[in-house]
Amino acid sequence: MIPDADLHRHATETLARADALIFGRIVYEMMEAAWRPLAQPGARPAGMAEWMEPFALAINAAKKYVVSNTLTQADWNADIVCGDLLEQTVRHLRQQPGKGLYVAGVTLPTALAAMGLIDEYEFMVQPRLAGHGPTLFAGLSKPIDLRLVSRTEFASGAVALRYEPVASPA
Repeated sequence: MIPDADLHRHATETLARADALIFGRIVYEMMEAAWRPLAQPGARPAGMAEWMEPFALAINAAKKYVVSNTLTQADWNADIVCGDLLEQTVRHLRQQPGKGLYVAGVTLPTALAAMGLIDEYEFMVQPRLAGHGPTLFAGLSKPIDLRLVSRTEFASGAVALRYEPVASPA
């Protein structure tokens, strides 16, 4: 993501719409390394833009679940979920009252999509061609048809596209 105030505001609002975050180990460790040190209220490090602070505070405070078979501890307001308990855990969390769950990454969303456990997708399209990187939902066993529910354009040229799965005909 190309950082700017609008995109960080959008990301903060997205986190506010979730009761908890579900990350794989790699995304968890990457987010923790980037945001945990920045999350002290009013103690913004030099070089951190003021508009980044609300996101840092939001992600620091959020309940997190880390899906991993190798991580032995997680102390950033997180619980570890063994990979083989992923489906059971997510189904249980989805049954709880509240706003819902947020998942990020590449591998984990693919696994949850294959299990039919994603109610909404958001894709952030950036105005940059990288020419490399992971392919989203690579290896998905069957197509999932989606319906566009919202589109948000940012001054940077980025576009957030939100979709819901279309129910398959019985």
